[in-house]
Amino acid sequence: MNSIPPADKSRLNGLTTVNLELTNRCNKRCWMCGRRKIEADNPGKMVFDLDMALSLVEKIARQLPPDIVVQFHNNGDPLLYAELPKALDYFKKQVRCFDTNGKLLVQRAGDIIGRLDTVTVSTFERDEEWEDQFKILREFLKLKGAASPRIVIRCLGEIGEERLSLYRQTGCLMVPRVLHSPDGSFGYTKRTVIPEVGFCIEIMNHMAINTEGDVSFCVRFDPERDGVIGNAGREALADIWNSPKRREYVRAHIEGRRDTLKLCGKCHYWGVPRG
Repeated sequence: MNSIPPADKSRLNGLTTVNLELTNRCNKRCWMCGRRKIEADNPGKMVFDLDMALSLVEKIARQLPPDIVVQFHNNGDPLLYAELPKALDYFKKQVRCFDTNGKLLVQRAGDIIGRLDTVTVSTFERDEEWEDQFKILREFLKLKGAASPRIVIRCLGEIGEERLSLYRQTGCLMVPRVLHSPDGSFGYTKRTVIPEVGFCIEIMNHMAINTEGDVSFCVRFDPERDGVIGNAGREALADIWNSPKRREYVRAHIEGRRDTLKLCGKCHYWGVPRG
C-alpha cells in the first residue's frame, strides 16, 4: 500500500475539505440517526464496525496540500479510534477537526488536547443522556483550559431553553441545525436551501474517504456506492480528484442535471448547512 508516491498537490486544485473516516464505529444509539434505517433497508451493504489502517492514514496525509480542512469523521465517532494521536499528528499542516458525541472526551483528553483545532460536540432534541454529556463536556473544558481544540456545540432540533442556557454558560460557540428525518440527508424538516450559484457546493470542493479507502465526492449515506470515484489505497488522490466520473458529476450539477444522477437526484442537501 506504500507504492503510491507523494502526489503533485497542484492537481488537487479546488479541494478544501476532506472527511477522513478513521472509524465507522459508534458508541451511542441516537434515536434519529440514519444508520439504523440504512442498515435495515440495505442489509449487508453498510458495515459499521471498521477502522482505517494507520498506514493508509499516513499515505493520505502525505498527499494532501497544507491549510485545507481535514475532518476525522464520517459515519463513526473518532474518539473510538485506538491510534487517534498518531493519526492526528500526520496532519499538522492541515486544519484538524472532528465531530463527536462527547462520551470519551475526558477519557481521551490527553490524546486530543493540543492536537486539534476544533471539536464539534453534537447535541440533539429528546436525548435522554444529555445531562451526562454536559457533565463530561464541562470536565473536558476544565482539563484543556486555554489550549486547543476550540469547542463547538451543535444543537440539532428543538433543544429547549433549559439546555441552551447551560450551553451558553460554557462560552463555546453554539451552532443550531435543523433535525432531519432518519434517512441520511433526505426529508429535512425545513425546506431545501439551494445555493445562489445553483449547484451543490460540496461536490465542488469536498472529498470523503471511508475506512476501506473508498473515495467519494459526498458524505451522504450511499449504500449503492454510486458516489465512489476511486480508492486511496490503490490510486493517487490527485488522479481520483481529476477522474472522469467526478468531472461528469460536477458538469451535471453545473448544467442543472443533478436530478439525473443516481446519488444526487433525491438528495435535499446542496452543501448548505441549515440553521
